[in-house]
Amino acid sequence: MNRDYTTTAQRWSALQQRDPLADGRFVYSVATTGIYCRPVCPSKLALRENVAFHDTPAAAESAGFRPCKRCLPDGPTQSERHTAAVAKACRLIESAESPPSLEELSAVAEMSRYHFHRIFKAVTGVTPGKYSAAHRSQKVRESLLKTPSVTAAIYSAGFNSSSRFYENAAETLGMSPAEYRRGGQGVVIRHAITPCPLGLVLVAGTARGICRVSFGYERDLLEREVRDAFSNAIFEKPDKPFTAWVKNLVAHLKRPSENLDLPLDIRCTAFQQRVWQALREIPPGETASYSEVAAKIGQPTAARAVARACATNPIAVVIPCHRVVGNQGALTGYRWGVERKQQLLQQEGAILK
Repeated sequence: MNRDYTTTAQRWSALQQRDPLADGRFVYSVATTGIYCRPVCPSKLALRENVAFHDTPAAAESAGFRPCKRCLPDGPTQSERHTAAVAKACRLIESAESPPSLEELSAVAEMSRYHFHRIFKAVTGVTPGKYSAAHRSQKVRESLLKTPSVTAAIYSAGFNSSSRFYENAAETLGMSPAEYRRGGQGVVIRHAITPCPLGLVLVAGTARGICRVSFGYERDLLEREVRDAFSNAIFEKPDKPFTAWVKNLVAHLKRPSENLDLPLDIRCTAFQQRVWQALREIPPGETASYSEVAAKIGQPTAARAVARACATNPIAVVIPCHRVVGNQGALTGYRWGVERKQQLLQQEGAILK
């Protein structure tokens, strides 16, 4: 469902439901009080005949209404205030030598521990602890390429013990620390380039799962792409499990039905992981806007970040970023060409605008 809040009916419905996604999209005024509010204001709902809608606070004030002192419609939205507070906490996590406590983070955000924990997870999609761990993992990735010792890199990133890091090393790096330090050297990659309804499709994978799916028209360019992406890996011929993955993918391209259930081996941020998982839950024949995907992952203001996550998706079709469209249902950019995006959607039976 597209929520653009441009009609009076949409706005009244959003006001009745106190729809959090409507905050910042419009304000409403009440003739009997002379006050204008946010659509999420917790004040008692006024009678419909006394309510008028305005695109901006300035428009409401030009009409002679004054801002509500409860919801402060002329200031930052609640989402913006929460985002700013969480950003301060994130900066503390990133600058601290050791992980800050929940008490320290909530104090910086000027919230109670419980409220801060809930807001932090709503804004970032992860808990403060997981955000801190992800930041330390990033520091490990950087240190592994600079320090002479894997152990030194782990401790310099803030892990109290090497065992704590190794517990999640595969999830953090996609490979062992030693392999990562050598630029992926020693990792076995199998790949295939085969004709499909969209030209040629490149499929690459490790023993863990698919790590790349790309489209093109020139075999040499696709071959160069996969070898540049995994420059220090060992390339071996496809084995039976990998060949089965390729056959399933090509069959899906010829006659899409249900979503592909193939194992993946991808390295991504927590945000990308949540976006890509949301994309895999969009059924064939259906589409969603960037704003709808952002709302689904609990970050309604992150539509642009969702678009970036779609643009960096390395695995076409299996992670179906082609099913994300503009807010009015129009086709938008696609890493492998808008024409391919349109063809994929048409094959799946999606209604295009």
